[in-house]
Amino acid sequence: MSNLSSYAVTEKWPATHPERLQLYSLPTPNGVKASIMLEEIELAYEPHRVDFGRGDQHTPEFLSVSPNNKIPAILDPNGPHGQPLALFESGAILLYLAEKSGQLVSRDPAERLKCIQWLLFQIGGIGPMFGQLGYFVKFDGKEVQDPRPRRRYIDETLRLLGVLDRQLKDKDWIMGGQYSIADIAVFPWIRGMLEFYEAGPLVDFEQFTNVRRVYDAFMARPAVQRGLDIPAPE
Repeated sequence: MSNLSSYAVTEKWPATHPERLQLYSLPTPNGVKASIMLEEIELAYEPHRVDFGRGDQHTPEFLSVSPNNKIPAILDPNGPHGQPLALFESGAILLYLAEKSGQLVSRDPAERLKCIQWLLFQIGGIGPMFGQLGYFVKFDGKEVQDPRPRRRYIDETLRLLGVLDRQLKDKDWIMGGQYSIADIAVFPWIRGMLEFYEAGPLVDFEQFTNVRRVYDAFMARPAVQRGLDIPAPE
């Protein structure tokens, strides 16, 4: 294990347990991917809250681990070759933790790639499109009089939910019988769309019966319930 004191991020968020993986995050759809994953694999970690209200995401300390000033980010003192590793981007973090722990992604090359494609489906599709839907439903975009942008993101959300619903037909999880990082990537965004953006009625969410069924199973997992509140409010 290496000394983390040389990392600028620890000046703003000192590590009480420097031997543990350090998580810098907020309980947003992207942020909870990392905390849920850490809870699922039972890897010791120390969470730190990045307060957007204070502009923490723009500080030099946070930028030292997340150049794109987005959460989550991690600093693992026990990275490859025994050296510390800082990572940003939730998809990269999920894949790293899966490979580090040997959990939640198949070791079979073909199955592993299939899982990664669904991880990327969330990163390239569900996340950006649901986020834009939320902008036009809950935030400043709702004041835009032109109905076309709102309609575009409603339609794209419907399309993506349809893709996911077909994939989940007769399956317990996205990858079939095995819970994986694909589920951890996707379902926090379903939760965000339903609970934060309150857009379920807008897209008639209950028509997607397979998504509803697997979402409910996801939300019932103890590790998910723990991860949803991390980092806790100060």
